[in-house]
Amino acid sequence: MHTREEKLAAFGRLLDVMDDLREKCPWDRKQTNESLRPNTIEETYELADAIIKNDKADICKELGDVLLHIVFYAKIGSETGDFDIADVCNKLCDKLIYRHPHVFGPEAERIQKGEITVDQVLKNWEQLKVSEKDGNKRVLSGVPDALPSLIKAYRIQDKARGVGFDWDQREQVWDKVREELGELEVELNREDKEKSTQELGDFLFSVINAARLYKLNPDTALELTNRKFIRRFTYLEEHSIRIGKPLTEMTLEEMDKIWEEAKKQE
Repeated sequence: MHTREEKLAAFGRLLDVMDDLREKCPWDRKQTNESLRPNTIEETYELADAIIKNDKADICKELGDVLLHIVFYAKIGSETGDFDIADVCNKLCDKLIYRHPHVFGPEAERIQKGEITVDQVLKNWEQLKVSEKDGNKRVLSGVPDALPSLIKAYRIQDKARGVGFDWDQREQVWDKVREELGELEVELNREDKEKSTQELGDFLFSVINAARLYKLNPDTALELTNRKFIRRFTYLEEHSIRIGKPLTEMTLEEMDKIWEEAKKQE
């Protein structure tokens, strides 16, 4: 691993490269916050993909791509006189210090003695965010509107938990899950699409809540299942190609048999 001096030198090198690109490269020179935004989203998803694959080399590369965007936005901010990379770093440090009084404040001794739990830290974090001068004025206002719905549901529930709005016992959530499933089935049987859609949302929200309570990430879980389905279906498709029989001409029983073979390959 690198020394502190080497890390600082590497970051300084990145800033120098960014300065040169912004000045000399036609593409980099024309970029704006708005034009970079779609690329930033893409790079974030690529990093998330590398993480779920546990590809350490790719994680390193994708972290660099995300860092490039952070430095790029800070460079644009410095050109407009609004902020620069030092402001970004200092604001982050100030926020982290403020939200960790158990580390940097008078409660530091308590955490060394093991008197402060993770749940207490998270609850205090949310309360401090609301009280910040430029912070979120409502508990849920910090949840970005643009988040994918599944992740947004998890974050909403997690933030509500941070101020004590949660089940006393996690097992209690299953009554809610069963209740929502029953209400969904009722509306599906009535063939009321609008109400069925609403009840489906309530059911999914309750399942996500259950995942959170059991410390499972529903987005990660669903993505793992997506990948598993793709592997198995690809195996099925390749089998049909080998035997010269299109999937559309295979019976469900034939496909199920090959599907079971695919499962045994894992």
